[in-house]
Amino acid sequence: MNPSHEPDVALGVHPDLGVGAAVADDRPHLDEVLRKHHFRYSQDLDVYLLPKGTPHNTAVRTVAAATREFQDAGLTVAADPRIMLPPSIPTPDGVTARTTQPGQSLTALTGELHELRRSADVAEVLEQILDEYHGAVGDLEEFIDTAAAWCERLDTPSGRELGQHLRTVAHHVAFLGDRLADAQLDLSAMPDVTPKDAPPLAEVPLPKRHKIPSVTHTARARAAVAPSPKRPADLPAAPGEAPRSTAAPPSPRRTP
Repeated sequence: MNPSHEPDVALGVHPDLGVGAAVADDRPHLDEVLRKHHFRYSQDLDVYLLPKGTPHNTAVRTVAAATREFQDAGLTVAADPRIMLPPSIPTPDGVTARTTQPGQSLTALTGELHELRRSADVAEVLEQILDEYHGAVGDLEEFIDTAAAWCERLDTPSGRELGQHLRTVAHHVAFLGDRLADAQLDLSAMPDVTPKDAPPLAEVPLPKRHKIPSVTHTARARAAVAPSPKRPADLPAAPGEAPRSTAAPPSPRRTP
């Protein structure tokens, strides 16, 4: 990147200090915007830094929001693309750490589908989603399993129940991966090519999706049917209130 002049704001990432910002001069507006987005000025380093321990996704959203605000004000911003790279995932001893794969997001792979014409090429893209080490299906299953383990660490009845529920969801994700693998094999064996006069993929209507209730709505629904925490456990349930099963579903195993 060779800008014709020095940018008003430069954003980058340091391995020890995290995400930081440097400004070209002492204009109050620059300081105001950065502080609004939780950057704090370091007198010793002469840079603005996000608080230590800021989660990666939060830092990325913060950089994006601050950048938009600067650009809307007509200011120039230079940002290091390495800000987008997520931190490595902790692994047990003796297990090779997983490396970041830029451009392998579902958004990028979905965009790639719009340029493909052969079934075999679509199969290759689907194979990336199903990759054992870097595929989106495996990543989602691992994320849900990790979230389940977090809930179980609470060591409370609610935490254990939610942990079991999440592990069941992870089992469904693994089942979905198996079905996608079947489709990937079928595509790889199909010699079909999209006709030249076929409409662009973006113009093909997609089926309507099932509307998923928001987290707030779901949480309220669960709270409405949950027993009151102030009611002693030995008291009978309220009239019309169905007893809740305390049996936890069996913990599913991740498919190899």
